[in-house]
Amino acid sequence: RKNKGLQDTLPRTWNMYNEIARGYDELYYQEQLDKLNIIKKHFKFQGKILDIGAGTGIISKHFENVTSVDPAEELLKQAKGKTVVAKAEKLPFPNNSFDTVVSLTALHHCDIDKAIKEIKRVSKAENYAFTILKKAKHFKEIVSKLKNNFNLKEIDEKKDLILISQTN
Repeated sequence: RKNKGLQDTLPRTWNMYNEIARGYDELYYQEQLDKLNIIKKHFKFQGKILDIGAGTGIISKHFENVTSVDPAEELLKQAKGKTVVAKAEKLPFPNNSFDTVVSLTALHHCDIDKAIKEIKRVSKAENYAFTILKKAKHFKEIVSKLKNNFNLKEIDEKKDLILISQTN
């Protein structure tokens, strides 16, 4: 379950998330749920699901067969099902492990090039749902890189841009 030593190497951002973990859902759950509900209108979650930057595990609270990944261990303690303390840039799973990969408002915290490489590696199919914070420092670059690597459709949301790709 744990990736020993990871907590010691986390940037301040992730340490902050560990510190606010107990009140995280109170602050952000409804906002994340609103995004999830928009995604569900346009996207079917299928098979084994990987939730990158899962936080408290909103995806795991609404779907079965979810593996929640986050570098903030305290947040993951609130998720259901399988949890793994890890970063998007180094996912500890074999190639072609997941049918669906989702990330709600987390990829702006990553080295996007490394995260994309890992997402491609662990994915079986082109079933992706990502939300990118519009206020993120490198928003345009992140969106451009995601769209250049995946066949994504855009859905505009208040604070985030939703990007989805679905194969049947």
